[in-house]
Amino acid sequence: MTDEPRTPDSRPTAARSLPGDPDPRTLVERMIRVDQAGEYGAARIYAGQLAVMGKGPHGATIRHMADQERVHLETFNRMMVDRRVRPTLLSPVWHAAGFALGAVTAAMGPRAAMACTVAVEEEIDRHYRAQSAALGPDEAPLRDTIERFRAEELEHRDTGLAHGAEQATGYKAMKALIGAGSRLAIWLSTRV
Repeated sequence: MTDEPRTPDSRPTAARSLPGDPDPRTLVERMIRVDQAGEYGAARIYAGQLAVMGKGPHGATIRHMADQERVHLETFNRMMVDRRVRPTLLSPVWHAAGFALGAVTAAMGPRAAMACTVAVEEEIDRHYRAQSAALGPDEAPLRDTIERFRAEELEHRDTGLAHGAEQATGYKAMKALIGAGSRLAIWLSTRV
């Protein structure tokens, strides 16, 4: 997996689609919808972690990541209004599930909380990378936003690794389970 952004080609978004793909407007609406949902879920995960660990030695680290996620969420909230994109109908689920995931992993300890961060951020990296590749120069501002946020998500992953995520009990299983849940949430939020 590379951390480098892909160099965009010069084809417009519409020229990148294959038969059966959604039209460019629908594609972009789905991207904004799922990205807003993902950033909302991430903000809720960090809120759950802060509720458990906020006053401890890892509180400042988690708060920094939460602050970045809040900016991401506010940005996609504005895009939804500007582009008249409806939110996912699953927001109440992500509200509860995100907080619960953050609180439970934090209750398991700092390494488990960081393992959660690594698992989620690796899925977001793949997701944002694919979105960036699908957007042409006609959607350069959206692509640039996605790439900027992707870089911050990779920073969060690296922070998790630096804080012992891989030493969490059951790291591989936890990462696989949380990663699968993240992929499912992405798939559902794109469509529902």
